[in-house]
Amino acid sequence: MEEELLIAFDSTQQALRAEMLLEYAEIEIDIFPTPKEITAGCAMSIQFFKADLIGVRKLIAEQNVEIRGIFSKNGEGSGYIEVE
Repeated sequence: MEEELLIAFDSTQQALRAEMLLEYAEIEIDIFPTPKEITAGCAMSIQFFKADLIGVRKLIAEQNVEIRGIFSKNGEGSGYIEVE
């Protein structure tokens, strides 16, 4: 199974903007509730496959989307860690 990553946001406006841009770029995403382990100002996060990380980072940078961070599940099964 392919690893999934999560983008957390500080605002709903930025989350909705990112959703629109990623869908337009045909990157497969899911809307996901922000896990309580990730402190963010928005209850909505975007989940995507790790294989798309480079494209996601490029789009976020080019479009100046403000994010809290990109996170992956901790290998130990609980919690999340920020992706470098």
